[in-house]
Amino acid sequence: MSAPANELDGFDWINPDYSVVYRLRTERLQRIRAPGFDLAALKAYYKTHPVEWMSEWGMTFDPRNVERGIPAVVPFILFPKQEAFIDWVVERWRGRQDGLAEKSRDMGVSWLCVGIAVWMWLYQPGTVIGFGSRKEEYVDKIGDPKSLFWKVRQFISLLPVEFRPVGYDEGKHAPHMRILNPETGSAIVGEAGDNIGRGNRTSIYFKDESAYYEHAAAVDAALSQTSNCKIDVSTPNGAGNPFHAKRHGGKIPVFTFHWRDDPRKDDAWYQKQIDTLDPVIVAQEIDINYEASIGDAFVPGELVDAGQKNGPAEVEANGPLQLGVDVARFGDDKSVITARRGRVLIWQKVFSKIDTMSLAQHVKTEVDNFAKAGVLVAQIAVDVIGVGSGVADRLRQFFPNDYGRDGNVRRASIVVDVNSSVRVSDGENYNLRAQMWANGRAWLENGPVSLPNDPELKSELSALKYKYRGGLRLIEDKDDAKRRGIKSPDRADSLMLTFAVPCVERKRATVTAMPFRPADAGLGMLG
Repeated sequence: MSAPANELDGFDWINPDYSVVYRLRTERLQRIRAPGFDLAALKAYYKTHPVEWMSEWGMTFDPRNVERGIPAVVPFILFPKQEAFIDWVVERWRGRQDGLAEKSRDMGVSWLCVGIAVWMWLYQPGTVIGFGSRKEEYVDKIGDPKSLFWKVRQFISLLPVEFRPVGYDEGKHAPHMRILNPETGSAIVGEAGDNIGRGNRTSIYFKDESAYYEHAAAVDAALSQTSNCKIDVSTPNGAGNPFHAKRHGGKIPVFTFHWRDDPRKDDAWYQKQIDTLDPVIVAQEIDINYEASIGDAFVPGELVDAGQKNGPAEVEANGPLQLGVDVARFGDDKSVITARRGRVLIWQKVFSKIDTMSLAQHVKTEVDNFAKAGVLVAQIAVDVIGVGSGVADRLRQFFPNDYGRDGNVRRASIVVDVNSSVRVSDGENYNLRAQMWANGRAWLENGPVSLPNDPELKSELSALKYKYRGGLRLIEDKDDAKRRGIKSPDRADSLMLTFAVPCVERKRATVTAMPFRPADAGLGMLG
């Protein structure tokens, strides 16, 4: 039943005229209603061709059309990227596979998910399609067009009667958070907030704006046994959260809906967004920029980008060689050793579930390796909150104070304790954590610097927020970050430890070439 492709050639997406679309649909409907037409055969075709079904009969709603002299309800004309998304979602469902769709704002993705749900509800008997969002009003609020279920009911009601289920009555079959198909036994169900995933088993589950879930990890855990196909759909909400980690984890397929894929938008449209919107909103909801989409991030993502563009040989590594040791406190946290000399972060080594004595031994080994290469480590800064104090004590046994004949300390141990919670009196920062992060940001700002091309380091550095207490700056701590879904910033904190306590370079008479970090693909990381 599809119209030949050339019938809509030249369609003006910027200033649409739907008259030709209505003419084609009217002619199509007349053929369907003519005596002898095989409607069952057409429905059998639509069962395996969701794009054609949606483009031939789907309708959508946009109240902003009215101000332009266009009806609010118009035919759902799919552009190529939208068609590709429908096929991509159906492929995920048939393959029992999860997926993630990142998007610019206003790409019609909610209506696409609704259309896919209604297609399954009509043509795939016995399916259950789930929708979840962080607030109930976004899932279902009677009479509110922003809710997903308002869109579902609207989509069904605007279909020709031939494509609505026999016996379907919206008042009876579409109560709150549930839309039933009396003909096929299929259902569309909704959940919100912390209840997501606690309800029925589903054939497919759409997670609306999932980057904004307050307890995203708990939702993922609940849904893990609810559906074999979960589709996360969202604009970015900063780096380091579960949506960002899932997007960049490489474990599930990703579909990107960028505004440049939308023929309704052009450079003039984009410039208007830049001129009228906050830069954070442009970065987050239009450019799909994760690192730049945190309005109160302490370290801007572009600073990290600039550092990661410089190789270690491109920046002079002058200055004292310092190690920062961030010690894991909980099960999923990582212990990280950072080696930094001047403006070069040489490497970071990451350890999972390592005991304190083994970690201290690893640090000693690295100090010895540097010494063999002719470079002396000037400082080992250890996070001593919690179990870190045991690492520092063990390292002081390896590297004790140097006492003179008079019994006084001639040279202090290179091991320094860093308790990031202690108050400082610099008039700007509330505690040592804020001060060392401020020093680290200044290091990045006064470049050039060289950072490993590690996406985990990038997301951690640009994920943490800041606030003020009594006029003094506070950097978000690990526990607060975890409460909003950000995993422990162990790599970032390990680097910032090298800015906690000033130190001077230790030199030998003969210095050989310093070992630079390995290729960024490896980063010297340990599992």
